[in-house]
Amino acid sequence: MMAEVASPLAPLVHRRSASLQKRRRDDLWLGSTALLASMLVLPYAPGSWHGPEMAASLAVGATALLAGQRWAIAIIVIAELLLVPTQWPRAFLGDASLAERLPSLISLLAIVPGALAVRRAAAALVLVTGQRRTRAMCRRFQAGLVLVGIVAALLPLF
Repeated sequence: MMAEVASPLAPLVHRRSASLQKRRRDDLWLGSTALLASMLVLPYAPGSWHGPEMAASLAVGATALLAGQRWAIAIIVIAELLLVPTQWPRAFLGDASLAERLPSLISLLAIVPGALAVRRAAAALVLVTGQRRTRAMCRRFQAGLVLVGIVAALLPLF
């Protein structure tokens, strides 16, 4: 009787398939929350920061990601970072009732997965722009995205 010999690549293949399934779940979660955030913001009238336009870009990016286009992660993160200045003042400032603030609060919660995907978005953005993908280049793009997010969040205060 011959015993079956396990391939030395079996753990690698199993690890890759598990990683691919996790990435698909993450992409599904990111795309669906981005689509939810865009649907909640689209009905608002344009303001000084053009929230509905950013929501439309977010909806296009979310649809592309749900269709399997991984480059759309970069568009989703950028659109969500630029959507924050329109939503947090509507959610926390002013004298609106809770029913009027609820869509903004939910959209801010739906933006959180995109904010957590900045590292993946930086890697995708490096590839989309045609740069050589190195660790240093990905860190530069990540720092740039974080800086854009901080400036965009603080802009309504000024």
